[in-house]
Formats: sequence, structure tokens, C-alpha cells
Amino acid sequence: MNTTVTGVRFETADPLLAKLVPQAEQKCLRNIKSFGPDQVLVEGGGYEKIWLETQPMGGAMYASRNFAVGLNNSLLFMRHQRADGRIPGSIAVIDGTVTPQFNKFQGFCFPAPALDLYYLGGRDPEYLEQLKTTLERFDDYLWRVRDSDGDGCLESWCKYDTGEDHAMRYGDAPDPWEEETPPQGCAVVPMASMDVMSFSYSARDTLAQIARIQDDGAAAARWMAAAAQVREKIVAYLWDDARGACFDRDKNHLPQSVLTHNTLRCMYWNSLPAPLAARFVKEHLCNPEEFWTPMPLPSVAVNDPLFRNVTTNNWSGQSEALTYQRAIRALENYGYYTLIPELGRKLMEAIGPECRFVQQYDPFTGAPSVICEPGQPPQDAYGPAMLSVLEYTARLYGVSLVRGTVVWGSCSGAPCRYTQTRNGRRWEIVNSGRGAEAFVDGRKVFTAGPDLRITTDEDGNILRADRYRADADVNAVTQH
Repeated sequence: MNTTVTGVRFETADPLLAKLVPQAEQKCLRNIKSFGPDQVLVEGGGYEKIWLETQPMGGAMYASRNFAVGLNNSLLFMRHQRADGRIPGSIAVIDGTVTPQFNKFQGFCFPAPALDLYYLGGRDPEYLEQLKTTLERFDDYLWRVRDSDGDGCLESWCKYDTGEDHAMRYGDAPDPWEEETPPQGCAVVPMASMDVMSFSYSARDTLAQIARIQDDGAAAARWMAAAAQVREKIVAYLWDDARGACFDRDKNHLPQSVLTHNTLRCMYWNSLPAPLAARFVKEHLCNPEEFWTPMPLPSVAVNDPLFRNVTTNNWSGQSEALTYQRAIRALENYGYYTLIPELGRKLMEAIGPECRFVQQYDPFTGAPSVICEPGQPPQDAYGPAMLSVLEYTARLYGVSLVRGTVVWGSCSGAPCRYTQTRNGRRWEIVNSGRGAEAFVDGRKVFTAGPDLRITTDEDGNILRADRYRADADVNAVTQH
């Protein structure tokens, strides 16, 4: 897999994109660091580690430009898995030594991106087996350790377990927590968590997919059933049908009242049944009084009593670039393609021609919150913001290699040309602004009308077409 060579070229007449994309590409290069013999893409913007919540996902996105670096962002977490199955929440270089850190989970945006890399890298069976073993051991660890009260629901023990720094809903919970037993005497934690339950769902769902790839039907059925058990518990215990969203439960098993964006995170992990995701999207995500603000996706609904419009690193309110990065997979999992261009353009406008690649944006004005970590200069190269711009651009105007298929975007706008290469092959889409022509290795394979999402096999044979705009003509695709 390490021999895979990838590259992207993007040209556009759009003045904003013509600034954002080259700046994102150049500043991503700043975030490539040596961790021992391996080059990885750190989070950036003052965060010089790789975190489990961001960097496997970020690496898989960056792998379209530099596969070796993107792959290392997953491999290092697998290599540093502890003997008991726990995966480090972050990995740092301290005094020249690569150091795994086990004082939080820090999210788990890992299984699906790691499987993406299996396909992009040429389907290496040894890598697949390594990923399988890693996920099996981690899922076993979760259920052995993180259901401390035996209620069948996995728990978050500190704010950093779910990466919600300074979130009001965590009360007096510690930030990190190193022990293998929960903290005592806190008001909220150990907290029954939709996030941590979704860690298990994602691991099990990915293990079922791996089993199918390995042609092991019995294992696939076993892992599908195990994933279904987790989903059923999320619905039964954490979903509030009256309110149309998931809510974590505190240490006394009482549901939290705060309406957070975390149900969207569940959609990223695909841990919700589609009808429930549809309710959350309709009733909350697209509600301008809650999450569809002028700059959408605040961490907490803006009409909730616990919302705080804090400009420092805080998951109590402002719209996070990391949420925009996760939203692509979350919405694609459930077919909400028309929301993706709206979010992508909102983020690009907020970042603006000044290229303010920062962590948070004001949900009412879109103004960037320039966060300064102690001893660090102001952010201008925050990885999730830059990678989000690159990924939204690929989806809307370009080419994405997705698990043996190719996803092409023909969104209307200024003329542009997007080329993706991998190991000598070339996929290219030329967009006039009113439609597009697609080429594989220089051969025209289809033409398409505007504002469509076209999926083909790697040779350009059309598999399906979807709308990026509600009134787009899904039949305006012609195979050549």
C-alpha cells in the first residue's frame, strides 16, 4: 500500500476557490511532521499531535494528495494500540520520542476512514487483517471497561473522551482521565454516551464489512447482529422520541436536557436508523432557530439554555470546522446530498479570501474565532478547516475515489477543472458552470447537467446519479 502514489490538480475561475484551495494545500504541507521514521499530518493550528477524533479522518482525506502520509495517520494508532485493546486518544512527539497518550478517547473517527484507505491503497489483505484485529480488540476493551454500572450502555468519563473541550453539559467532569475506573464524586460522569456507543457501532459495522470482503459470511452475520444490538440500545435508551434527538444520561441515569449536535455525530458513525436520522435532520438540523443558523452547525442549539457563544476553544456553542468535516460522511450515509453544497459554501464564505483557517466560527455572523493556544501564534492553518475546504471542493466540483467507486460533482458556478490521479490512472471532470464532461484516462465517459452527484465505477460506467440541488435534473446524464 505504501507504494500508492496520488495527486490532485484543481483550476477554477471562481475567485474565492482560486484562493482557498491553493492556500489550504500549501498550509497542509506545514502540518506534515516526522513522528520517528513516519511522516504524518498533525491537526495544526497550534495542535501538534495526531488525535483519534481528527487525524485518521483527516489523513484519509489528505490521502488523495499524499497517500503515504494519509495512511500513516491510521497506521500509527494501530501500531500503538495497548495490550488490553485500548487505542491512544492522541500521539505526540515528546523529547524526540513518539508517545501514545491514553488519558482520553478523544472521539473515534477511525474505522470508516481506515477502511477507505484499504480501497484507495490497492486492497492489501495484510492491512485489512491488521485493521480487523485492531477493531476487534478495541470493541472488546470498550465493553469490558466502559459499562461500569452494567446498564448495557457505554460511558464517557471525561470531556476529552468525546472531544468536547469545556462543554457546559459535562459539568465538573475532568478534562482528561487516565484511570481505568470512572472518576468519583462528579455531578454528570460516568455518563451514558451516544458517542461512545457509536464507537462500538462503527467498529462492529466496519468489522462486518471486512468479513464480507474476506468472504466470511458467518463472521459478517455475527458482526452485523452485534452492531444491531448497539443500535437498538441507542434507540431504546438514548433516543427521545418526543424530542426527535438523542440525549446522553448522567451517572444517575437521568437524560440530559441540552440539545447538542451529537446526533449528527451518530449519523457520521451510521449508528442511527434512517427514520430517526430523518427526524433529527428535519426537526433540528435544518431548523434556523437551532442548528441551521446563518453559519450552520453550532455545537449546541442556539436556543438552548446551555448554548454559549464563546470565542475560545469551547464545544458549548460556536460552529466548529471539525463538525463541517464530519458532516460530509454523516449526510452521505443517509442520502442528504442537497445539504452538502450549502454547508460547503457557508464554510468557504466564512473562511473567506483572507483564508482564515481556524477552529471555530460565530454561528450568527460567520466571523472566525482566532484561537491562540498558550505559547502558540494565532491559528491560520487549522487542519479540519483546510481539509474540509479540499473535501467539499472535491465533492461539489471534482472527483473522489470512494471504496472502488468514483464520485463526481457537477455543481454550477464558475468554470473549473479537477483532476485526480492514482498510480498512473487519471480521472478528470471539466465543468463549464452549467454542466460537466468527465474523462477517465483521457477518454470521455459521460456528460452531466449541473448540480448532480454522479457515481461510477473506476472505468467511468455510471452506477447512479443524485441531486445536489432539489430541482436538478437527475436524468441529465449521458454515458459515452
